[in-house]
Amino acid sequence: MQKVSTFLWFDDGAEDAATLYTSLIPDSRILDVKRFGDAMPGGLVVVTFTLGGVEYQAMNGGPGFPFTEAISLSVICDDQAEVDRLWEALTADGGEESMCGWLKDRWGVSWQIVPRRMLELQSDPDPERASRANQAMLTMRKLDVAALEAAADGR
Repeated sequence: MQKVSTFLWFDDGAEDAATLYTSLIPDSRILDVKRFGDAMPGGLVVVTFTLGGVEYQAMNGGPGFPFTEAISLSVICDDQAEVDRLWEALTADGGEESMCGWLKDRWGVSWQIVPRRMLELQSDPDPERASRANQAMLTMRKLDVAALEAAADGR
């Protein structure tokens, strides 16, 4: 068990969310599920899981504290196929696209789905290339590696 981990408060569906998340990210798994049943209001469920080897906890806590964009889970993707796979899975069943590679999943958790190539373009030694890539990113919802590279190249 990590000394410090992120704790996510869901209205409901914490276990379903953890199941989806761990199915999408390599080196991820559910470590523990505690079902408190009638001992706690609403039959409290607490799930401990890892995403990419990092530990998280999630709880069905009811509607007291909704998620906001003030915290997000950021995934650095190796290629466009990984961006597309995660984007489709996380926006499915009521998720919402946002801008610049951000989205909300069906539970309202914000995610940043970022191709590694975008980070490389942003730190290009030629500031004009980096600026063109950044300007292109600002017009996108899901990030498109080919379009970002074309923009960086001035095409």
